[in-house]
Amino acid sequence: MTRSPCWQEIPTRLRLEQFEQFVWPHLSLGRRGPRPTLALHKIFNYILQALYMGCQWKMLPIDRNAEGRPEIHYTRIYRTFRRSQADGCIDAIFSGSVQQLHQDQLLDLSVIHGDGTTTAAKKGGDNLGYSGTSI
Repeated sequence: MTRSPCWQEIPTRLRLEQFEQFVWPHLSLGRRGPRPTLALHKIFNYILQALYMGCQWKMLPIDRNAEGRPEIHYTRIYRTFRRSQADGCIDAIFSGSVQQLHQDQLLDLSVIHGDGTTTAAKKGGDNLGYSGTSI
């Protein structure tokens, strides 16, 4: 049976091995334009970090190169994310990861709330906004 850890975190950084196992097989590479100067592994980690932080793309903390400039422009990261989303890569990465976790018996369905239907309603409920009178 699966082990239930007492604490789990959302991954915001993947090791290269994890990237190659879970992400790389599902990526679609662009055929036009210049190749990225930064590894796709690092770009994907920037995407994970932006999604986790919930910040604007231009506020994403980007490492500096040897000259002191950002190693990549935030618009490049955003465009990579949008292309991956439009191509269905993000959905394929998610599905493939869940399938792999299930095969390895590491998926504990007792801690997953996919659509929030079991989330308690704060300060309201089914009749929120209902005055009880009809016109």
